[in-house]
Amino acid sequence: MSDLPEPIPAATLVLMRDVADGPPELLVTERTGHMAFAAGALVFPGGRIDADDQRTADLLGSDAAKVAAIRETIEETGLAPGLTPAPDAAIVAALRLGLADEEPFASLLAAHGLTLDPEALIPFARWCPNFRETRRFDTFFFLAEAPADAPEPEISAHEAVRAFWASASAILAEIESGRAHAIFPTRRNLERLAGFATIAEARADAALHPMTKVTPWIEERGGEKLLCIPEGIGYPVTSEPLETARRR
Repeated sequence: MSDLPEPIPAATLVLMRDVADGPPELLVTERTGHMAFAAGALVFPGGRIDADDQRTADLLGSDAAKVAAIRETIEETGLAPGLTPAPDAAIVAALRLGLADEEPFASLLAAHGLTLDPEALIPFARWCPNFRETRRFDTFFFLAEAPADAPEPEISAHEAVRAFWASASAILAEIESGRAHAIFPTRRNLERLAGFATIAEARADAALHPMTKVTPWIEERGGEKLLCIPEGIGYPVTSEPLETARRR
Protein backbone atom coordinates (compact mmCIF):
# COMPACT_ATOMS: atom_id res chain seq x y z
CA MET A 1 0.00 0.00 0.00
CA SER A 2 1.33 3.45 -0.91
CA ASP A 3 2.22 5.74 1.96
CA LEU A 4 1.73 8.81 -0.20
CA PRO A 5 -0.79 11.35 1.09
CA GLU A 6 -4.05 11.71 -0.76
CA PRO A 7 -3.69 14.34 -3.49
CA ILE A 8 -5.34 17.71 -2.96
CA PRO A 9 -7.91 18.52 -5.68
CA ALA A 10 -6.81 21.67 -7.52
CA ALA A 11 -7.53 23.67 -10.66
CA THR A 12 -5.46 25.88 -12.93
CA LEU A 13 -6.45 28.33 -15.66
CA VAL A 14 -4.40 28.85 -18.80
CA LEU A 15 -5.68 32.29 -19.78
CA MET A 16 -4.80 33.13 -23.39
CA ARG A 17 -5.03 36.21 -25.58
CA ASP A 18 -4.47 36.48 -29.32
CA VAL A 19 -1.98 39.06 -30.55
CA ALA A 20 -1.76 40.60 -34.00
CA ASP A 21 1.77 39.57 -34.93
CA GLY A 22 2.55 36.34 -33.19
CA PRO A 23 1.31 33.29 -31.27
CA PRO A 24 -1.11 33.66 -28.36
CA GLU A 25 0.16 35.07 -25.11
CA LEU A 26 -0.42 33.30 -21.80
CA LEU A 27 -0.88 34.76 -18.34
CA VAL A 28 1.65 33.47 -15.81
CA THR A 29 2.66 34.49 -12.32
CA GLU A 30 5.93 34.08 -10.46
CA ARG A 31 5.27 32.69 -7.00
CA THR A 32 6.92 34.18 -3.94
CA GLY A 33 9.91 32.38 -2.50
CA HIS A 34 8.18 31.50 0.77
CA MET A 35 5.35 29.39 -0.69
CA ALA A 36 5.13 25.79 0.52
CA PHE A 37 4.63 24.50 -3.04
CA ALA A 38 6.56 25.57 -6.16
CA ALA A 39 8.23 28.47 -4.37
CA GLY A 40 9.59 31.03 -6.85
CA ALA A 41 8.28 29.12 -9.87
CA LEU A 42 6.41 30.41 -12.89
CA VAL A 43 2.87 29.03 -12.79
CA PHE A 44 -0.55 29.56 -14.28
CA PRO A 45 -3.13 31.04 -11.89
CA GLY A 46 -4.78 28.36 -9.77
CA GLY A 47 -5.01 26.57 -6.46
CA ARG A 48 -6.89 24.04 -4.41
CA ILE A 49 -10.60 23.32 -4.87
CA ASP A 50 -12.23 24.25 -1.58
CA ALA A 51 -15.63 23.56 -0.03
CA ASP A 52 -17.05 26.90 -1.16
CA ASP A 53 -16.13 26.07 -4.77
CA GLN A 54 -18.24 22.92 -4.48
CA ARG A 55 -21.14 24.85 -2.95
CA THR A 56 -20.94 27.44 -5.72
CA ALA A 57 -20.86 24.73 -8.37
CA ASP A 58 -23.89 23.00 -6.83
CA LEU A 59 -25.86 26.26 -6.70
CA LEU A 60 -25.01 27.32 -10.25
CA GLY A 61 -25.00 23.90 -11.91
CA SER A 62 -21.31 24.04 -12.74
CA ASP A 63 -18.14 22.11 -11.97
CA ALA A 64 -16.15 22.79 -8.79
CA ALA A 65 -12.83 22.66 -10.64
CA LYS A 66 -13.97 25.34 -13.09
CA VAL A 67 -15.26 27.47 -10.21
CA ALA A 68 -11.92 27.18 -8.43
CA ALA A 69 -9.97 28.09 -11.57
CA ILE A 70 -12.06 31.25 -12.05
CA ARG A 71 -11.97 32.22 -8.38
CA GLU A 72 -8.22 31.73 -8.07
CA THR A 73 -7.59 33.79 -11.21
CA ILE A 74 -9.62 36.66 -9.76
CA GLU A 75 -7.79 36.43 -6.44
CA GLU A 76 -4.29 36.13 -7.91
CA THR A 77 -4.45 38.46 -10.93
CA GLY A 78 -7.52 40.69 -10.72
CA LEU A 79 -8.80 39.28 -14.03
CA ALA A 80 -12.21 37.59 -14.15
CA PRO A 81 -12.69 35.21 -17.09
CA GLY A 82 -15.58 32.78 -17.29
CA LEU A 83 -18.25 35.15 -15.94
CA THR A 84 -21.31 36.52 -17.69
CA PRO A 85 -21.98 39.32 -18.32
CA ALA A 86 -18.33 40.31 -18.41
CA PRO A 87 -17.74 42.41 -15.28
CA ASP A 88 -16.12 45.84 -15.42
CA ALA A 89 -13.02 46.77 -13.41
CA ALA A 90 -15.01 48.08 -10.45
CA ILE A 91 -17.02 44.88 -10.11
CA VAL A 92 -13.90 42.71 -10.43
CA ALA A 93 -12.28 44.76 -7.67
CA ALA A 94 -15.38 44.22 -5.50
CA LEU A 95 -15.29 40.48 -6.17
CA ARG A 96 -11.63 40.33 -5.27
CA LEU A 97 -12.18 42.26 -2.06
CA GLY A 98 -15.11 40.03 -1.11
CA LEU A 99 -13.11 36.88 -1.76
CA ALA A 100 -10.28 38.24 0.39
CA ASP A 101 -12.85 38.69 3.16
CA GLU A 102 -13.93 35.04 2.63
CA GLU A 103 -17.43 35.91 1.44
CA PRO A 104 -19.16 33.04 -0.43
CA PHE A 105 -18.37 33.27 -4.13
CA ALA A 106 -21.95 32.49 -5.16
CA SER A 107 -23.25 35.34 -2.99
CA LEU A 108 -20.75 37.76 -4.51
CA LEU A 109 -21.75 36.75 -8.02
CA ALA A 110 -25.45 37.13 -7.24
CA ALA A 111 -24.92 40.54 -5.65
CA HIS A 112 -23.40 41.81 -8.89
CA GLY A 113 -25.82 40.10 -11.27
CA LEU A 114 -23.22 37.63 -12.52
CA THR A 115 -23.19 33.94 -13.23
CA LEU A 116 -20.70 31.44 -14.63
CA ASP A 117 -20.25 30.85 -18.34
CA PRO A 118 -19.89 27.04 -18.52
CA GLU A 119 -18.55 27.12 -22.08
CA ALA A 120 -15.77 29.62 -21.40
CA LEU A 121 -13.40 27.11 -19.80
CA ILE A 122 -12.15 24.27 -21.99
CA PRO A 123 -10.77 21.12 -20.30
CA PHE A 124 -7.13 20.77 -21.35
CA ALA A 125 -5.14 18.52 -18.99
CA ARG A 126 -5.05 16.81 -15.64
CA TRP A 127 -1.84 16.12 -13.72
CA CYS A 128 -1.39 14.10 -10.54
CA PRO A 129 2.29 13.33 -9.75
CA ASN A 130 2.88 10.45 -7.36
CA PHE A 131 6.19 11.61 -5.88
CA ARG A 132 6.57 12.63 -2.28
CA GLU A 133 6.60 16.43 -2.31
CA THR A 134 5.75 19.07 0.25
CA ARG A 135 2.23 18.98 -1.16
CA ARG A 136 0.71 16.67 -3.75
CA PHE A 137 -2.04 17.93 -6.06
CA ASP A 138 -4.48 16.42 -8.54
CA THR A 139 -4.79 19.43 -10.83
CA PHE A 140 -7.27 20.13 -13.60
CA PHE A 141 -6.04 22.54 -16.30
CA PHE A 142 -8.51 24.63 -18.31
CA LEU A 143 -8.10 26.97 -21.28
CA ALA A 144 -9.92 30.31 -21.47
CA GLU A 145 -9.69 33.37 -23.66
CA ALA A 146 -9.12 36.79 -22.11
CA PRO A 147 -11.48 39.53 -23.29
CA ALA A 148 -9.98 41.97 -25.78
CA ASP A 149 -10.19 44.86 -23.31
CA ALA A 150 -8.85 42.95 -20.29
CA PRO A 151 -6.70 45.13 -18.01
CA GLU A 152 -3.16 44.25 -17.07
CA PRO A 153 -2.95 41.75 -14.19
CA GLU A 154 -2.51 42.92 -10.62
CA ILE A 155 -0.66 40.46 -8.42
CA SER A 156 -1.68 39.26 -5.00
CA ALA A 157 1.47 40.27 -3.14
CA HIS A 158 1.40 37.43 -0.61
CA GLU A 159 1.39 34.84 -3.41
CA ALA A 160 3.35 36.32 -6.33
CA VAL A 161 6.10 38.79 -7.14
CA ARG A 162 4.96 39.39 -10.71
CA ALA A 163 2.32 38.49 -13.28
CA PHE A 164 2.82 38.96 -17.00
CA TRP A 165 1.68 38.02 -20.50
CA ALA A 166 4.09 36.22 -22.84
CA SER A 167 4.05 33.53 -25.48
CA ALA A 168 4.70 29.97 -24.41
CA SER A 169 7.98 30.02 -26.35
CA ALA A 170 9.13 33.20 -24.60
CA ILE A 171 8.30 31.74 -21.19
CA LEU A 172 10.21 28.55 -22.01
CA ALA A 173 13.19 30.63 -23.15
CA GLU A 174 13.21 32.43 -19.80
CA ILE A 175 13.22 29.06 -18.02
CA GLU A 176 15.95 27.58 -20.24
CA SER A 177 18.15 30.65 -19.70
CA GLY A 178 17.95 30.22 -15.93
CA ARG A 179 16.21 33.58 -15.42
CA ALA A 180 13.14 31.69 -14.13
CA HIS A 181 12.15 28.16 -13.22
CA ALA A 182 9.04 25.98 -13.46
CA ILE A 183 8.01 22.57 -12.24
CA PHE A 184 7.81 19.58 -14.57
CA PRO A 185 4.04 19.74 -15.36
CA THR A 186 4.23 23.47 -16.17
CA ARG A 187 7.11 22.96 -18.60
CA ARG A 188 5.38 20.10 -20.37
CA ASN A 189 2.20 22.15 -20.77
CA LEU A 190 4.17 25.18 -22.01
CA GLU A 191 5.82 22.97 -24.66
CA ARG A 192 2.40 21.78 -25.75
CA LEU A 193 0.99 25.30 -25.82
CA ALA A 194 3.99 26.56 -27.81
CA GLY A 195 2.77 24.52 -30.76
CA PHE A 196 -0.40 26.57 -31.26
CA ALA A 197 -0.46 29.58 -33.58
CA THR A 198 -3.93 30.65 -32.40
CA ILE A 199 -6.32 30.10 -29.52
CA ALA A 200 -8.58 28.23 -31.94
CA GLU A 201 -5.76 25.71 -32.51
CA ALA A 202 -5.42 25.21 -28.77
CA ARG A 203 -9.15 24.54 -28.46
CA ALA A 204 -9.02 22.07 -31.34
CA ASP A 205 -6.11 20.21 -29.73
CA ALA A 206 -7.98 20.03 -26.42
CA ALA A 207 -10.94 18.48 -28.23
CA LEU A 208 -8.63 16.01 -30.01
CA HIS A 209 -7.04 14.85 -26.75
CA PRO A 210 -9.67 14.31 -24.03
CA MET A 211 -8.47 15.15 -20.54
CA THR A 212 -6.37 12.24 -19.24
CA LYS A 213 -4.85 12.10 -15.77
CA VAL A 214 -1.07 12.29 -16.22
CA THR A 215 1.02 10.58 -13.56
CA PRO A 216 4.73 10.76 -14.43
CA TRP A 217 7.01 7.82 -13.67
CA ILE A 218 10.76 7.22 -13.50
CA GLU A 219 12.26 4.95 -16.15
CA GLU A 220 15.87 4.03 -16.85
CA ARG A 221 17.00 4.15 -20.47
CA GLY A 222 20.60 3.64 -21.51
CA GLY A 223 21.77 3.96 -17.95
CA GLU A 224 20.03 7.30 -17.44
CA LYS A 225 17.00 7.87 -15.25
CA LEU A 226 14.22 9.76 -17.01
CA LEU A 227 10.97 11.26 -15.77
CA CYS A 228 8.34 10.16 -18.30
CA ILE A 229 4.73 10.74 -19.29
CA PRO A 230 2.58 8.79 -21.78
CA GLU A 231 2.86 9.21 -25.53
CA GLY A 232 -0.14 10.11 -27.65
CA ILE A 233 -1.94 12.54 -25.33
CA GLY A 234 -0.83 15.77 -26.97
CA TYR A 235 2.60 16.45 -25.45
CA PRO A 236 5.57 16.92 -27.83
CA VAL A 237 8.10 16.15 -25.06
CA THR A 238 7.38 13.02 -23.04
CA SER A 239 10.58 12.49 -21.05
CA GLU A 240 13.34 14.47 -19.39
CA PRO A 241 16.42 13.44 -17.42
CA LEU A 242 15.41 13.13 -13.79
CA GLU A 243 18.31 15.32 -12.73
CA THR A 244 17.07 18.36 -14.65
CA ALA A 245 13.38 17.58 -14.10
CA ARG A 246 13.77 17.88 -10.34
CA ARG A 247 16.16 20.85 -10.47
CA ARG A 248 14.47 23.34 -12.83
